[in-house]
Formats: sequence, C-alpha cells, structure tokens
Amino acid sequence: MKPLKHIFVSSLLIATFLGGSSAFAAGLDADALKNSNGQILSDVSTLAGIGEFDDIDGGVLQAGFRAPGSVLQLADGSILVADSRNHVIRKIAAGQVTTFAGPAIAVLKNAQGFPTGGLVNGKASEAFFNEPTGLAVDRNGNVYVADAGNNAIRKIDGNGMVTTLAGNGVPGNKDGKGADASFNHPSDIAVANDGTLYVADSLNHTIRKIATDGTVTTLTAPVKRVIQIRPGEASFAGEFKDGRLAEALFNEPSGLAIDAKGNLYVSDTGNHVIRYIDLGTGLVSTVAGSTPSYEKNDLYAAGDFADGDALKAKFDFPKGITVTSEGGLLVADSLNHSVRYLLNGQVSTLAGTLQTGEADGVDQAAQFYNPTDVLITAQGNIVVADMSNNKVRKIAPYQLPSSIAADSQVKVVSGNKQIEFDAQPEIENGRTMVPVRAISETFGYKVSYAERDGKKIVELSKGADSVELVIGETGIVRKQAGKPDVSVKTDVAPYVKQDRTYVPVRFFAEQIGLDVQWDAPHHTAILRVKSYVK
Repeated sequence: MKPLKHIFVSSLLIATFLGGSSAFAAGLDADALKNSNGQILSDVSTLAGIGEFDDIDGGVLQAGFRAPGSVLQLADGSILVADSRNHVIRKIAAGQVTTFAGPAIAVLKNAQGFPTGGLVNGKASEAFFNEPTGLAVDRNGNVYVADAGNNAIRKIDGNGMVTTLAGNGVPGNKDGKGADASFNHPSDIAVANDGTLYVADSLNHTIRKIATDGTVTTLTAPVKRVIQIRPGEASFAGEFKDGRLAEALFNEPSGLAIDAKGNLYVSDTGNHVIRYIDLGTGLVSTVAGSTPSYEKNDLYAAGDFADGDALKAKFDFPKGITVTSEGGLLVADSLNHSVRYLLNGQVSTLAGTLQTGEADGVDQAAQFYNPTDVLITAQGNIVVADMSNNKVRKIAPYQLPSSIAADSQVKVVSGNKQIEFDAQPEIENGRTMVPVRAISETFGYKVSYAERDGKKIVELSKGADSVELVIGETGIVRKQAGKPDVSVKTDVAPYVKQDRTYVPVRFFAEQIGLDVQWDAPHHTAILRVKSYVK
C-alpha cells in the first residue's frame, strides 16, 4: 500500500524487535537465498495477535485484534495497524501493542457486544473511526486513514489530532472540496511526494484524487454495467477497461502503491488483476493477472491461482500491495491466502498456500487466512495483515548463520544454527552424506545398531517412530505407530568410514518432516522445520 524504500531505522531497539537485516533493503529477490525452483526461502512467524476476535492491548503475543485490515511502518520503525472491526488504529512497538487512535476501551457496542464505529474528530484518544481499512503516511509524518465505514478520508497529524480531510460520513459519489465530496467504502490511500492523495474508492469502482487543498476529483470512468442482484432488484457493478485514464474501468479497487517514478499500482480486486496508472501519459495498463471476462449478472470476474508469466498469472481477490526497492510488487492475494511477488514480468508465491490456516513455518508450508495488506520494512522483513486470523504476521527472508563461509567445505545448518560434526560431511554421488549420530541427535533421535539376516541396520528412533537404513544398501524404511511400514527408495547407500556411519542427509531429514535445501555457493545443506507454532 505504501512504498517504504526511503525509510531507514537507526534504533537498535526497533531493529531487534522486527529482526532481519538491512542488507535486504537492496532487493528482496536479489539478496535472497532460493531453492532449486527459484523460490525465495523465508520464515513466517506471528508478529502480534493471539488469533482470537478480540480487543486487547499488551504484549505482542498476548494482544487481540478484530480483522486487522492494513499495516504501515512509521519513520521510527513502529508498525500501525488498521484494526478494522475494533474501529481503531493500533501501534506495535517495543514488543507492545497499544491503541494509537480511537478509544482504548470500546465505548459504543452493538447488541452482540462488539465495538461499533462513529465519526468524531479531535484528540486521537477521543476520536472515533468506523471500519478503518487503509493507511498511508506522508513525508511530514501525517497519517491518513481510509475510513471505509465512514466513507471518509481522515488525517492524524503529528500532534495526535484527528480531522476529516474529505467525505462526510454518507455514502455517495460526488467530487468537491472536503465535506462536499463523497465516497463509497474507500479501502486504501496512497500519498505522493507532493502531498497529493490517491484513493481506491472501492464501491464506486473508481480511483479518486485529493489535492493538497482538499479538493476531490475522479480520475477514472464511472461504471455503467447493471446486473440483477435478485429478482426485481438491480445494481451497478464493476467493469474492466485499459487505455486512457479517464475512460478506464475498475471493479472494486482496494489496494494502491506509488512507485519510484511517482506512478500508481492498483490492486483491481473484483477483476483479479494488478493495474498500472502512468500519471504522466494518462494511460492505464494491466501488469499482472489474466484479462477478466463476465457473464451477464456476474458481480465479479472469476478468480483463480497460477504463478508464472505475469499476464498469464491468476489471482483471487488481490488486495493490499507494496512496492519493493528493486521495483517489485508484493501482493496480499486474499482468497488465495498467500503473499505473491510480481517482479520482472513474473509472478511467484512467496509464502502461504491455498489452504486456509494459521500455521507459522517456512515458505509455502506457512498458512494465512484472508491476508489483506502487506508491507516491507526497513529491516527487509515483510509484515502481513492476516485479517481472518486476527493476527499480524512477519515473513523474514532466510539467512544463513554468519559463521557459514563461501568455500568448498560441506556444511549443514539446522534453522539458523550450524550443526557441528566430529567428522567432516562429504558429497557422495551428488548427495550430501553426514555422520549419523550428530544429525540425528540434533533433532532428538536416538541412534541404535542391529544385525539382521546378515545385514547391518541403523535405526533412528524418537518415541514410537523410527527410520531404518541398511549399511551398503539403498532405501529407507519409515515406521510409525499404528501405521504400515513405508519403504522409500534412495539413490545412495549409507556407509562406514573411519568408524563413522554416514547417511544421506536429505532422505533422513525429509522422512522426519524437514524442509531440505542446498545452497551451492556456501556448500551448505539447509534443514528447517516446515511448520511450527511459537
């Protein structure tokens, strides 16, 4: 939603809190370690939130959110969260979640006991919002809020005062100045260097502009497509058209980001595509996603999932977006429950899977549930508003331990720690072979030896589960309590060398559920637990 390439954090406290390394500021893709398929290696964890639909300030892992819709990093490194169903703006800093704007304790509640919003200006602690959805910050530190339920754009200045910049609380579609203008569920906002604001006016299906004097104008064409919602009831619906800005058509645009050229990316949610507005030439083009098509009464085009060539890639209700320093675009692909990356005409999936869930873990083993916004921090980490999980998540690009040298010596790491062996790992027939005792004990397995039918057996056991290997023979047998034995073929056999038993690290690690990658420049096997809960 907001490009953060110019934000640099000097605070050691903030850097420690968010983790990561500023080395990644040079480029997410360029600096990343990748697997053989080009997948960026990353670790997904929970930055804040217990996952319950709640309203709790406090420690980051004891705090409660209700459908966080947007995230924003301030110049001091703290993270703001548009906590949409609590109708407040929250702040994450120094390991704590606090209320930044809006009442810290819900004053207005509905019949079910949940907070309800309002439209009140004044001191941040006394102001009211209604389903705040999008956030942006200008170079002077003023924070802007797309206050969707109030159909208004709000401003929080450096003194903590909240004002309504444009809109009047009533849904409509009117240009004008300040309260004379009207919006219909504005979902996001972006700020240009000159202070001009751009608004994704979602239910009007348009992109609006707010000049520095508060004057609102509409940049794109109004929709004219009419559909039947139910017998006897019709409504305008979004459309699709590239070309001249004044003639371009959108369907519920909900994410905005300004690039280094000052032009505008738009997450065209109902069309399931990413659009680009060249403000200099006044032209709109599609940069990612397949051209949408509609049947007579379709409210939205059909969403889907596919990585690859940008114009053949498929999204499913993409929402929040952010520009990276290398010119890429991160996308919160909400109904694909994943974070995607558009770079150099290609779309890839950075983290998440089509299956909903809240599991932390590595790469696409991690799970999200309706992610709606994404940003990249000054530390090179990615922060995600994981709306339906009521959490704020963090995606940290994986880095090797600093002790790992780029040489020809074979090394093995478990997560961010190098495994120490009493004999040197080596390559045999293209496979990384390691002394069995050190690798097994690292992951809590007991090593035992037996002889059966003249064969020497190595058994690695943990509780009721075990993995058996035969010296000099290929293949692994995995045994689990209550399940039939499973034989797995391998192309290299364990062997004994200098009184050490060597086993193929990949096959052992994969059989106990680890993710295994090989980093050729460092001659290092990387072992990571696929899914975990912190």
